[in-house]
Amino acid sequence: EPRLSESKEDSIQTNVLEGDSMDQDVESPVAIHQPKLPKQARDDLPRHISRDRTKRKIQRYVRKDGKCNVHHGNVRETYRYLTDIFTTLVDLKWRFNLLIFVMVYTVTWLFFGMIWWLIAYIRGDMDHIEDPSWTPCVTNLNGFVSAFLFSIETETTIGYGYRVITDKCPEGIILLLIQSVLGSIVNAFMVGCMFVKISQPKKRAETLVFSTHAVISMRDGKLCLMFRVGDLRNSHIVEASIRAKLIKSKQTSEGEFIPLNQTDINVGYYTGDDRLFLVSPLIISHEINQQSPFWEISKAQLPKEELEIVVILEGMVEATGMTCQARSSYITSEILWGYRFTPVLTLEDGFYEVDYNSFHETYETSTPSLSAKELAELASRAELPLSWSVSSKLNQHAELETEEEEKNLEEQTERNGDVANLENESKV
Repeated sequence: EPRLSESKEDSIQTNVLEGDSMDQDVESPVAIHQPKLPKQARDDLPRHISRDRTKRKIQRYVRKDGKCNVHHGNVRETYRYLTDIFTTLVDLKWRFNLLIFVMVYTVTWLFFGMIWWLIAYIRGDMDHIEDPSWTPCVTNLNGFVSAFLFSIETETTIGYGYRVITDKCPEGIILLLIQSVLGSIVNAFMVGCMFVKISQPKKRAETLVFSTHAVISMRDGKLCLMFRVGDLRNSHIVEASIRAKLIKSKQTSEGEFIPLNQTDINVGYYTGDDRLFLVSPLIISHEINQQSPFWEISKAQLPKEELEIVVILEGMVEATGMTCQARSSYITSEILWGYRFTPVLTLEDGFYEVDYNSFHETYETSTPSLSAKELAELASRAELPLSWSVSSKLNQHAELETEEEEKNLEEQTERNGDVANLENESKV
């Protein structure tokens, strides 16, 4: 029995040691050999794990290049586009615009060339090509190709002089008038469309740049939201003005949900600071006050907000006089709390130089992490003890004055009593 018990104890100890070694092997990071997973499984694994931890990506309303991220669906009234065909053609992409430009001219030349060929065929000009006594409608027209070439010469007013209409063909004269008028209309329409598309100020708006980030910091003792704008060209934007909108979901007191509510952000409308003389890069500032939508937002609360700031710069192009508009946007991840923009303007020998390499650069500065509302409350609380101390001192001073007056009255009464006693004694 003792031998059996000793063997049992030895087996138990060996099992415990094996269990300890197994635990050590499991707990040691070197002993863990993860299986080799496919690329798709490796990519999907952390997504499922961190899906709840990561914040949902904010969908932009306006992209950084200024294009609106809105697609119009289920538009059934397509005839409205055809009623304003000129604007429709101008808004088309260049490849479609050039295709339509070529197709319009080609179709009109082919159409009138077919009519010229039909007139010659009906009159019998094709049967009397070699007959010198026959007067055709159009001389030297012997087939569809020659009719097509005559149509091109007529509409483009080239006039080579080889094919000429005769006075014995009244229907040809009428067709010549019709083609000349319609050709002028087509030329005016298509050339005007191409001119407007070429002179569109969209390319000019691409030279108006916005800073990649917006910053929040103190300016003149007030918490301000700021971003930078600049113009890369030497020709200026006339009557330039800046606007800003806050895009954020909102629920009214009646329970109505507004998914993309637009709120104005004051960037100097009442003071005239929104009208810019955009010669060098400017920092646009928005004071966060009680009327600001950022009044109750602190540094810790800002990353949790799902909002977007859309900035719009408008003005007239100095060279053409056409109005141009540049847009950009900032989401919460692009708003830096406690930063300022690096200066880009330096004074050289006789001129100012702008360094656009530092246009988007920022540097950190000391900024309180509290919201503007909390800062205002702290400032008001800091003033209250001062007023309390002043009032308390005034009350203490008033109490001292009353006490001194009472003492003076008592002394006067005592003196009056002594004088009265002396008078009585003298009378006696």
